[in-house]
Amino acid sequence: MEQVYGFEMTDGTGDFFAYTADHLFADIWNRPGLTDRDRRLLLIGLLAGSHQHDVLTIQIPAAYAAGELDEQQLREIVILLCHYAGWPSGSRVNQIVEETIAKAAKAAKAAEAAASSG
Repeated sequence: MEQVYGFEMTDGTGDFFAYTADHLFADIWNRPGLTDRDRRLLLIGLLAGSHQHDVLTIQIPAAYAAGELDEQQLREIVILLCHYAGWPSGSRVNQIVEETIAKAAKAAKAAEAAASSG
């Protein structure tokens, strides 16, 4: 689960979380036949088409941080989704993409500044 999302998953307790994490991430995301990138693309399209933008705020940054999708590819996804999922949904995906890119750029600048001052 941490590999897919790119951050430490410490907020889950109980059987529901354990069964979900074990089944979805140990079994489904590790099946042969599709790469993590393939799964992520399918999931982003599904989430955008069903207006589940809250989950996209997890999936898009995770795909970007994992190197599965770069800035240009994310922006191309937005253009495609606007025409297939509808403009309002595509616009929200665009907002998530641009926030993801800006946040990563800001973190990279801060890391550069810290490295050059230390």
